[in-house]
Amino acid sequence: MSKLTLTLGAVLVIAVVAGCGGSASSGDTPAEAAPTPAQPPAAGANKGPTLKIVGSDYGRILADGRGRALYLFTADTGKASTCSGDCAAAWPPWIVKRKPRAAPGANASLIGTTRRAGRLQATYRGHPLYYYVGDRAPGQVLCQAVFEFGGYWYVVRSSGKAVR
Repeated sequence: MSKLTLTLGAVLVIAVVAGCGGSASSGDTPAEAAPTPAQPPAAGANKGPTLKIVGSDYGRILADGRGRALYLFTADTGKASTCSGDCAAAWPPWIVKRKPRAAPGANASLIGTTRRAGRLQATYRGHPLYYYVGDRAPGQVLCQAVFEFGGYWYVVRSSGKAVR
């Protein structure tokens, strides 16, 4: 891959992060918050991944066991993810080693997984789930209802429906 391609990819990711801005529900601005790791942290090895409901500026939404908001992508059809490359850099998929378990408020019958390049991506009501790279705090939602990479990105209610 050429340096120009890598540079253009980095500029695109920075533009996506800057384009979603918004206010953090924790009161921090993105510049004040702690750096986000390239890949969202994995759930504890002993308990496995957990899907729970947390409060946010958009009401009660789905989150991983650490409280990080999860999004669906309207360009996905069925359980197949259509987000890769620069899209997955801005919207990392929630990769799990096994099907997440439901914490109170989440519907266990709606939780599943889909194959993604040999790994498992968590799904809810058939929608592959993603993080937004700019979200740093539990319940923080910085990029709601934005059109990027060919579809809209929405946080998800406990029913599995997008918050519109």
